[in-house]
Amino acid sequence: MTTDYPVIIVGAGMAGLTCAVYLKQAGIDALLLEADDAAGGRVRTDVVDGFRLDRGFQILLTAYPEARRLLNYTALDLKGFRSGALIRQPDTDKPNAWISMVNPFQEPTSVFQTLVSPVGTMGDKLRIIELLRKTQELPLDDLFHQTPTTTLAFLRANGFSEQIIDRFFRPFFGGVFLEDALNTSSNFFEFCFRMFFTGGAAVPAQGIGAIPTQLTGRLSPDQLRLNSPVDRLEGRTLTLGNGQTLSADHVILAVDAAQAARLTGHAIPSQQAFTHTTCSYFAAPVSPDNKQLLMLNPHRASAVHNLAVVSDVAPGYAPARQSLISVSTQGLETVNEEALTERIFRELTTWFGEEVSQWRYLRAYHIPQALPAYTPYSVHQPLQLGNNLYQCGDWTAYPSLNAAMQTGRQVAELIIHKEG
Repeated sequence: MTTDYPVIIVGAGMAGLTCAVYLKQAGIDALLLEADDAAGGRVRTDVVDGFRLDRGFQILLTAYPEARRLLNYTALDLKGFRSGALIRQPDTDKPNAWISMVNPFQEPTSVFQTLVSPVGTMGDKLRIIELLRKTQELPLDDLFHQTPTTTLAFLRANGFSEQIIDRFFRPFFGGVFLEDALNTSSNFFEFCFRMFFTGGAAVPAQGIGAIPTQLTGRLSPDQLRLNSPVDRLEGRTLTLGNGQTLSADHVILAVDAAQAARLTGHAIPSQQAFTHTTCSYFAAPVSPDNKQLLMLNPHRASAVHNLAVVSDVAPGYAPARQSLISVSTQGLETVNEEALTERIFRELTTWFGEEVSQWRYLRAYHIPQALPAYTPYSVHQPLQLGNNLYQCGDWTAYPSLNAAMQTGRQVAELIIHKEG
């Protein structure tokens, strides 16, 4: 027996949840089918020994227009990082060898400190101000309609020195893009640059997983089915792993490119590739540095690329009198967890001294498909595949939470318009 629904959404990640919430607001109850044991996709939080561990270091950029449009920031109780970074000096044997680069637009008292920091030349800092002005003037959609190049080529063409590229742009935005070559499209770089400098970088007090939890809470309980993988899609009929068949007036594939290709029989986009990262978590009796800034290591051959003391920003991530430290390592296709942990301990001992011996390893998350790669040659994918078939997700546009939510909203609007 086949059960009929107005809309079925395959996948309850951020794109699928966003789509379902907008449909719900228009009076359309969609059924979400999620193969995993919880909603959220990559946006999940686990609790381990009282610590909240996001599945990979993740932050919400509060300037994201889609997030501002849909999420209740007050209910999420957002905790913000300071805008800027601590950058490890090239002399890695020198203890406390840090350069502070703080956003003077958000902390005006730091303007002199930022201008005289050895991260780049005075001209570099003036070019940053000019870049901020330029990215603010263009409407957001127009940023993505420019002729793109790579981020590295863009920075060089705009006169930035190799010094600031290697000491700031590569470790900071390489950490955002999860690729150090800065081959990511310059259009996406300009978008991210604007988001970082005009808004905040924050985490919900109870972990990044609070975001999909908030959206799930806006749906009826019977709209979400977990542990419900879809085996086949034939027209408007879906066959689940347990053999049950469902049909819908509209089917939305809110899954990754490979799953969408499997269900539709279409080829995966030829340019589709992914960046990968490994996030290792450690517990410490005290914070190694309470400046609430992301700590960057320009020496990218190291095991420690970026470090954040998450509990300094959001105390709820750790039990009382404990600190939670997140260490990100990029470029590892496979991970020997024990060897990586030993390398991290060894490197961080040169950063913070023997206090690191009191730290305790908690867990590592190796994420081989962390973000869809987005190069100057990437092409946005269509959201409507047929009369009643749609797809959404960041891989169809550009790699970010904003794109996942944007494409989910756009698909919902297509259906609402059609039904209206």
